[in-house]
This record gives sequence, C-alpha cells and structure tokens, in this order.
Amino acid sequence: MSERDEALLIRVRALERAIGEIGTTLDEGTTCRELAAFLAHHLRGTVAVDLRAEPGVPVRRVASAGPSGSGGGPIDTGTGAAPPAPAAAPTSPDRTPELAVPLAAGGEDPLGQVTAARRGGADFSADEVAVLWHATRLAARHLGHARRLAATEDTALHLQRALVAEPGRPHPNLEVAGGYRPAGPRALVGGDWFETVRLHFGRSLLVVGDVMGHGLDAAVDMNAYRTVLRDVAATDLPPHRVLRHLDAVVAEDDARRPATCLLVRVDPARGTATFASAGHLPPAVFGADGSAEIVDLPVGPPLGTGVGGYEPATRPLGAGETLLIFTDGLVERRSEDIDASLARLASLRLPAGSGPEQVVEEVLRRLNAHRAEDDVALLAARLRPRPTP
Repeated sequence: MSERDEALLIRVRALERAIGEIGTTLDEGTTCRELAAFLAHHLRGTVAVDLRAEPGVPVRRVASAGPSGSGGGPIDTGTGAAPPAPAAAPTSPDRTPELAVPLAAGGEDPLGQVTAARRGGADFSADEVAVLWHATRLAARHLGHARRLAATEDTALHLQRALVAEPGRPHPNLEVAGGYRPAGPRALVGGDWFETVRLHFGRSLLVVGDVMGHGLDAAVDMNAYRTVLRDVAATDLPPHRVLRHLDAVVAEDDARRPATCLLVRVDPARGTATFASAGHLPPAVFGADGSAEIVDLPVGPPLGTGVGGYEPATRPLGAGETLLIFTDGLVERRSEDIDASLARLASLRLPAGSGPEQVVEEVLRRLNAHRAEDDVALLAARLRPRPTP
C-alpha cells in the first residue's frame, strides 16, 4: 500500500468514527464537546468550539479539548467574540499552526466557529483539514436538527397548553378541576386533552381524549377533534351517539390520526353520570371517605376507524363523590400490565372530603406524574351541594 493510499484509509476511518462519536444526543453542549474531543484526538492539537445561541448574538466558548484525546477538556461558559481568522504561519520553531472553520452545514448560516491549533507541530495536512471540515459540518447538521426539533416541540407544547387551559364552562352546579403534565424535558408532546361542554337542563358533558402519536401534528389533530366534538355535543345527543357521529366524521378524513376518547354526561338533577368510551381507559370515582373505585365500562373502538359500536353505561354520582377521567399517561408504566396500573390508582386513599382540585393534585403527586412516560391530562368533577331552602 502506498503512502497516499494509507493516508486516505486513515482519513476514511476518521470520517466513519466521526459519524459514530459526534451527535449522540440532542443536547447542544454534548454535541460540541464530542466534536472538540474527536478533533483534538485526530489532529493532535487543541480545539475550541464557539457557539451562537441564536442569530444576532455573540458566540461563546462552549467546549474545548486538548491533544490528550480524553474528551474531557474544560468548558468556558463565559461570552466572547469569535476567534480571529488564522494568520500566516510564523517561521519560529515554536510556531502554532491554527485553522478556524465556520460551524455550518451546507448553505446555512454559521452557528459558530471551530478553531484548531497545534503548538510546535507541522502544518495541518490536506487530509486533516478535510476531516476538520467534515466533522464540523456533521456537528452543525446535528445542532441544526436539534434546534428545529426544539422549536417544533415548543410550538406544540404552547398550542396544547393553550387548548387545555381554556376548556368550556360547565354548569355552576358542577365543580371541576383539570390538569396537564407533559412527559418531561425534550419529550415530544402528544395529543392529550380534556373538555367540558354545557348542555341543556343543567347537565354537563365531560371529555378526555388522546390522539395517537406525538408532535405538532398530534396537537393540531387534537384541536380538530375538540372542535368537531363541540359541534356534535351541541346537538345534545347521548354520549354514545356523540361518539358514533364523531367517529363517522373523523373517518372521512384519511389524514386524521385515530384517537381514544371518554365522554361523561353528568346530570346533577338526577345524580347520575352516563359514560361512553372509544378505546379509552375507564374513569375512577373517589368517595367522600377518600377511597377509589374504577368504573367498569363497555369499550368501543378508537375514533377514526368508522366501525362505531359504542355503548352507554350509567351509574349514580352521589354527593361528596368526585369523578376522575384521565389519559393513559397517568397510570401506564412500561413492562406493567394495565390492570396492575389501574389497581395502583384504585388503591389510593385521599383525604376525606377531597374536592376536584385536591383530587387532581394528590393523584398527580402520588402517581409520580412528573416522571410519567407519556403526557397526562386529567379532569375531576363533583356535584356542588344544593342550597338548603
């Protein structure tokens, strides 16, 4: 093998290693440290990565690494200007060859700059310069993807929070409280939602749903389901017929994602709650003594299938009882049977007389909703005491 062939082989292997070592996470700091460590090892010099947090602001040093190749170079979190462009190499034996390249991919605006230097060494070879450019572009591509994903997540999260923060208003004879928890930092937002619709004769329709999938599309579909539901519910159909109509409307749109949904029509005058489920988990009822009961319901297929087949179920809702409807993120855990998950909810004992707000807070806390593996939406409701004559 010729010397040139050997150099090209080393270059190819370096490029392959860069693909595996740079951009292993969506964290910008980690990606920059991986880039600095890789280049410091391959170029046998010092490498500094300066990153711009957003367009129009100065770059700051976010990662640096030395020629040891350990990847543990110090990080300078202060702000600073971009390093100067490389000057002509001095003729002193102690000269320091230096090369700076923009942290950019393709024709995109640079996110910062990467500077490599080698004290007392030879100039960077053509192969080393090629590896420097390749690794820097690779890191810039990962950083760009991470920033675009973060922007999409942020849009979806704001949309979802705005929607669940503004449900309709039930009748004054019903006390309600809702809650929403995303599945944690950098988790893609889903399509979990809840709603309340005021009906005739003092009744209210309570709704909780979960659009399948995650991201901005799921949040947009969630809004579409909610809008259609409000229109259908205004006709004052029974819950199972509302689901049937909603399923037929959504099934006509092939682009719409399926969703699970649970409807509850609360009739305070009769002290009853009528349920209908489209592939959704059953609700829970907390008694005045704080004990919990899972309501056994017939379950139809998710919305959007066009199959229909939804059935109603009615149970009394007494004074002091609090109804809780929720999405699966509240109880489901990986490697656990759903019956065990629901049993954990049923085993809760809340303070006697807990109202909707306290039920929401206590259930979220006791089931560790801040560590949930999926988004959580829940809605609690209790009949207001009738005024004494």
